[in-house]
Amino acid sequence: MKTSPAITIHYCSQCNWLLRAAWMAQELLQTFSTDLASVTLVPGTGGIYQVKIDDALIWDRKADGGFPEAKALKQRVRNYCFPDRDLGHNDK
Repeated sequence: MKTSPAITIHYCSQCNWLLRAAWMAQELLQTFSTDLASVTLVPGTGGIYQVKIDDALIWDRKADGGFPEAKALKQRVRNYCFPDRDLGHNDK
């Protein structure tokens, strides 16, 4: 039996990025719902903003040049976890 993916959003609390991380968590939960095992927010420092699926890094603010738009992050999660899923208007 395949286990559901767990997403972790590691954000910088010094930079006050909690609301951004919480918004992305809400967007992912709204879109993928019970197909996800969890979406976890992890506070950090030093300007970190990373999104991981299990142990795979799918977004890094420093490497990717900023913060993801909700659409782009949903597409990366879909592409990694659910490649056959249609995201409706997010795919247009």
